Amino acid sequence: MDMTTLSSMPIACCQPLASESLTDDEAASTAALFKALADPARVKIVNLLARTDEPICACDFETALKLSQPTVSHHLRKLADAGLLRREQRGKWAYFSINTDAVATLAAVADLNGACC
Repeated sequence: MDMTTLSSMPIACCQPLASESLTDDEAASTAALFKALADPARVKIVNLLARTDEPICACDFETALKLSQPTVSHHLRKLADAGLLRREQRGKWAYFSINTDAVATLAAVADLNGACC
């Protein structure tokens, strides 16, 4: 099946939080990632997607999250706009998956090894 990726913005370069210093752009990019994840429903969406190898239909999140369709769409849009999710249109349905580049970026950003303690 041919799927078109509609939203797969690259995530701007971020430095680990333990870096010597962050530029204003790096700090803004890092804050945008955390802002996108700053809602429990969005964290649950990322968790659900991280546990599967297949894209999930937007309609399946309503039951899993116990949220209305407009609310689910809002959260999916915020995550996709931040570059954390990929959106694929299959007919009239939108399917979402984790942007694998985002996983690597989040891991690098959250790297605090040796920063303290």
